[in-house]
Amino acid sequence: MKTSLLSKLDQLSERLEEVGTLMNQESATADMNQYRKLTREHAELEPVVGLYAQWRDAQLDIKTAQEMMQDPSMKAFAQEEIDAAQERIVSLELDLQKMLLPKDPNDERNIFLE
Repeated sequence: MKTSLLSKLDQLSERLEEVGTLMNQESATADMNQYRKLTREHAELEPVVGLYAQWRDAQLDIKTAQEMMQDPSMKAFAQEEIDAAQERIVSLELDLQKMLLPKDPNDERNIFLE
């Protein structure tokens, strides 16, 4: 995955933590418009950050399996783990790229077709 995409995902992870902190403050509901914006942003960020966490876990699984390759009795199992993690990574990268596409500003508006 490109480093620019990874840095964007890291920024989104940090922003999700920040939004969660803001929502947990006592004064969060004092301004309901601001609270609605925060909850909407949290709802948009959470699935992306969740996929990114799964991607990082798959990367870690590969590293762990590569370490297991040193043991001859675990070599076949480790290779299966590496193959499975690489397949997950490919799938997760596609999903992440789709989720990071810019949103249409008119998506939230109601539309009537006649």
